[in-house]
Amino acid sequence: MIALLIAASSALMVSLVGTRYLVPWLQARGVGQPIRLDGPQGHITKAGTPTMGGVAVVSAAVVGYVVSHLRAETVFTRSGIVLICTVIGAGAVGLVDDWIKVSRERNLGLNKKAKLFGLLAVGIGFAVASVWWVDIPTAITFSRLGSNSLQIPAGVWVLWAVLIVLGTSNAVNFTDGLDGLAAGASTVAFTAFVVVGYWTFRHGIAYDVKHPLDLAIVAAAMAGACAGFLWWNAPPARIFMGDTGSLSIGTAMAGLAMLLHVDLLLPIIGGLYVIETASVILQIGSFRLLGRRLFRMAPMHHHLELGGWPETTVLIRLWVVNSLFVAIALGVYYADFLSLDLVELPSGSL
Repeated sequence: MIALLIAASSALMVSLVGTRYLVPWLQARGVGQPIRLDGPQGHITKAGTPTMGGVAVVSAAVVGYVVSHLRAETVFTRSGIVLICTVIGAGAVGLVDDWIKVSRERNLGLNKKAKLFGLLAVGIGFAVASVWWVDIPTAITFSRLGSNSLQIPAGVWVLWAVLIVLGTSNAVNFTDGLDGLAAGASTVAFTAFVVVGYWTFRHGIAYDVKHPLDLAIVAAAMAGACAGFLWWNAPPARIFMGDTGSLSIGTAMAGLAMLLHVDLLLPIIGGLYVIETASVILQIGSFRLLGRRLFRMAPMHHHLELGGWPETTVLIRLWVVNSLFVAIALGVYYADFLSLDLVELPSGSL
């Protein structure tokens, strides 16, 4: 528990203070966010707001993770190292994308193929390292390995993990369209992973998870980093996280879900991201197949804005929706634990 508090508090302070100095540094170099001209008119005034704030999020999470291991009782593990390196890799892809946007003064960064290739490299690296270095069991799971999991070959699991990384990173990227939306929602989601990781650590005999405490520490560091960044990203935002932040955050969630064996619980924990992504898919599908749009604009948060909701109203209500999804996910996770036949577990395991 002490390691979790150290990771979260250290990451929060680094993100809070670091972002404070990152803002003027980016402003002095003209690193401002281009804004879509076809978006909500209220967003036009945001043009030029410093972006690439995800650098502070990733840096703070790494510092929080490392500082928490200065105690002799806390050791680095392969799971934690793989996950942190994966987050850094996804952040690097986002950083290149953000830099192209600001250097060319347009709202388009890496082309789709280059961005996909970068995320594929990160996802494959994570999946291969997880299977052949961390040596985790390969299964598609809901809340734990056991009767509710599907054992699959290692190669299939690698493909599954890559798809989860690609899907989750892009889902968070879609959601990052309002001041504070992704940062606030992600803080709550990572807190859920802290609970899952620590619960798994305390009741390890019931869960076949490698290094659950270290994974909980990574989640705590990410939660603290997002919370510290939110101080400056809350409306009106003084800085945007950019793809540097959204891709690294989504990749961290995907990695935590896979390594903690809660793959199929991820869509509930990230229910808000699923809704936002679904709105984009439905919008594109409807326009191509029927020649008409289902929403005023996708993702969903822009549809609500164009419907007359003030930005802060959309933000807070979507935070509430996100929190409800997280509460449901934790409830399902705990209900599954209660369904275990505790009599068959070794004495002293709980």
